[in-house]
Amino acid sequence: MKSLKGVFFALISSGTFGLIPLFSIPLMTDSNMGLPSILFYRFLFSTILMGAICLFKKENFRISKKDIFTLSWLGLLYAATAMCLIYSYKYIPSGLATTIHFLYPIAVSFLMVVFFKERKSIVLFLAAILSLIGVALLCWNGGGSIKLIGVGIASLTVITYSVYIVGINQSSVSKMNAEILTFYILLSGAILFLIFAGVSPSGIESIPDFTAFGRLALLAFLATVVSDLTLILAIKYAGSTITSILGSMEPLVAVLIGVLYFSEYFNMNSAFGIFLILVSVSLVIIFGKQKKETLLSDKH
Repeated sequence: MKSLKGVFFALISSGTFGLIPLFSIPLMTDSNMGLPSILFYRFLFSTILMGAICLFKKENFRISKKDIFTLSWLGLLYAATAMCLIYSYKYIPSGLATTIHFLYPIAVSFLMVVFFKERKSIVLFLAAILSLIGVALLCWNGGGSIKLIGVGIASLTVITYSVYIVGINQSSVSKMNAEILTFYILLSGAILFLIFAGVSPSGIESIPDFTAFGRLALLAFLATVVSDLTLILAIKYAGSTITSILGSMEPLVAVLIGVLYFSEYFNMNSAFGIFLILVSVSLVIIFGKQKKETLLSDKH
C-alpha cells in the first residue's frame, strides 16, 4: 500500500514539474513580463507557501552558520537551473528543453564516478551514448525552430541540477528536515532573483493583471511547492529508484503541453529521441539500484 501511495506521489511530482512551460511561456508572451520578474515572483510565492507549510507543521527554522553558506550555494544552483530552463524556451520548444533537462540522472552518475570514486560501468557509457543520440534526434526534427544556443542553455540545467543533487546528498544539510531544507533553498533563490530583477533594465515589474497573477501563483504552487513536497513523499513511500524512473512523466507532460497548447513541432524523430532518453535514464537508475543491492549483499 505504501509503495502504491509512493507511485501516486511520484507521478504527481514529475507531472506538475512538467507544467512549468504552461504557466511561464504565456507570462513571457501574453503578459509581456521579463524573465527576472517572473523568476522573482515564482520563488517569492513558493517561499511564502513553503514557509506557511513549515509553520503549520511547527518545524524548527534554526540553522547553523555553516549551513547558511551551504544553503546559499545550493540555492544558487537551483536558481540557475530554473533560470536556464525557462530562458531556453525563447530559443527551442519547451518539450525539447525539458527532455534535455531530464538527462540530469546520467550527469549525477558521472559526477559520483569522477569525484566520489563510484565504480565505472559499461551501462553508464551506453546510457550516455543513447542519450546523446536521443537529443540529436530531437534537435534534427525538420521544424526549423531549433537553435543551438537554446540547446546549450538547456544543457546547462543538466550540470547545475546534477551538482545541486550531489551537493545535497554529500553536504552537511543532507540530514536537515526536508521541508526546512526546501524552504531555505527557495528563500535563497528569491533573494538572488530579487537582486537580479533589481539590477535588470526593467527592474522588478508589477504584476500586470489578475491572469498573470494566477499564472505566477500556479507556477509557484503546482510546479514548485507541490512538485517538491510530493517528491519527498514519493521517496519516503516508494524509494528513490521508482521515484526517479517515474520522473519520466516530466518530459512527457512538457512535450504534450508543447504540442497541444503551443503547437510545437513533433514527428517520429522526436518520439524516438524521447524514447532513447527515457531508456538511457532508466538504465542508469536501475543499474545504480542493482549495484547498491550487490554491495550490500557482499557486506553481509
